[in-house]
Amino acid sequence: MHVGDEVLSWVLAETPAWLALQKPAGIVVIPGRDEAPEESLRHRLEAALGQTVWVVHRLDRHTSGVLLFARDAAAHRALSLSFERGQVQKTYLAFTRGVPEPAEGVIDVALHTARKGKMRPAKPGEEGAKPSQTAYRVVRQWETHVGPVALVEAKPKTGRQHQLRVHLRAIGTPLLVDPLYGGCAEQPITDDFTLTRHPLHAASVIFTDPVTRQPVTVEAPLPDDLQRLLEAL
Repeated sequence: MHVGDEVLSWVLAETPAWLALQKPAGIVVIPGRDEAPEESLRHRLEAALGQTVWVVHRLDRHTSGVLLFARDAAAHRALSLSFERGQVQKTYLAFTRGVPEPAEGVIDVALHTARKGKMRPAKPGEEGAKPSQTAYRVVRQWETHVGPVALVEAKPKTGRQHQLRVHLRAIGTPLLVDPLYGGCAEQPITDDFTLTRHPLHAASVIFTDPVTRQPVTVEAPLPDDLQRLLEAL
């Protein structure tokens, strides 16, 4: 498959104003320092479309799922404002080491920047703390050879960097694999399958179309590796 065709195969929905992609794990949205621009998802999408696109929001390199791009500056302004004002409903699926208790609730833990691009729970009254809330519910749980594992639905009410990863760790149930916040870089699941990225997936996004002003829901199915994880569990 041609590289451009591969990128276009990731499109979940589109209009003349925006498009939504199923972002694969392992691809950065915007290149960081010392990273080749042509490897970023934005650059690859622009090359495939033959036009400029604007990044509306971001997902971590190893997070998969729904990602929105704007096709013009006006749509970018409108969609970006919706995200900034908390008017976009995002739903993630996460596989955690341990089962959150209670089975449903809201994690209300302010976050603060830490060293090397990380985030951490803020100390009480700490200057620079950013209020952060995540609603969650346990969808399923299993007893496994690595201990209890849960499939958790998480809906961030705020959009802080690494919010879900830090919040899940803060309640004692980090992602099943997470070298930054879980102390685990990979996890053998079966004899022939090892999970090598953090199992976090942006399952759906609900937003207001900047042109029609109608609500839009875009959903992304679990990618192959997380589907395989689910079947193994």
